[in-house]
Amino acid sequence: MRESRDGWKVVSDPSAWVGIVFVDIDGTLVPAPGSAVHVARYLGTEEEMAKAEAAYAAGQLTNPEIAAVDALAWADRTEREIDDWLTQLPLVDGIAEMVQWCRAHRLLPVLATLAWQPIGKHLGKRFGFAAYCGPELEILNGSFTGRVRATFDEFGKRDFALRYAANLGFGPSQCAAIGDSRSDLPLFDEVGLSIAFNADQQARDRASTTVDGGDLRAVTPLLADWHQRIR
Repeated sequence: MRESRDGWKVVSDPSAWVGIVFVDIDGTLVPAPGSAVHVARYLGTEEEMAKAEAAYAAGQLTNPEIAAVDALAWADRTEREIDDWLTQLPLVDGIAEMVQWCRAHRLLPVLATLAWQPIGKHLGKRFGFAAYCGPELEILNGSFTGRVRATFDEFGKRDFALRYAANLGFGPSQCAAIGDSRSDLPLFDEVGLSIAFNADQQARDRASTTVDGGDLRAVTPLLADWHQRIR
C-alpha cells in the first residue's frame, strides 16, 4: 500500500478484507488526558491543554476551538522532533497484538480520531493501521507554523470513516468502531458494532457493548463474534 496526501493508504486489493475496524486514539489507545496533553507537556502548555480537553468532554468547547489555541504552541517545532517525542506516548497494552489479530481475520484496522494528524501518522506507522484522519496543522519547510490547515470534529470523523469504507465497497454494517467519548458518538450510531472501551457514560449508553481494562486485546472476543456474522 502507498500513502496518499491526506493520510489514506491505497488498498491494492479490497477483496482481501471482510470489514473495517475504526479505532479512536485519545482515551482509547492513549489513556486520559490524551495525546494532546502529552505533546503539550513537551511544548510547555500542559495545564492549558488539560483544561481545554476537560472543557471539550463537558461540551463547553468544540474541537476546532481547541485546535486553534493548541496550534499556536506548535509554532517553529519540526515534524521530526514531535515525532520523536511521540515515541514516549503513554499507551494501553496490546495495540500491536490487536492490530495483528484484525489483519489475520481480514479486518482492516484504521484510526478514526480527532487527534492531530501527526499523531495519527505516528501511531499508524508504528502499529500498522491502514489510515488515519484528524485536524491538520500547517507545515512550512518541515516546521509547524502555528496555524490550523484544516479543522475537524466528531462529524468529520464519522464522515471520514464512512467515506473510507464506501471507497473500499463496505457499508456501515461491515464496520466496527472502538472509542470512549463524545467524539465517537456519531460514528457509533452508524456502524454495525460499536465498542465503548474504558468509556464515559455517554459513550457507554450509545455503544453496542462495553469493555474496560488496560489491554486492547480485551476487545478481540467482541470483534470475533461480530466477525462471524459478517464474513
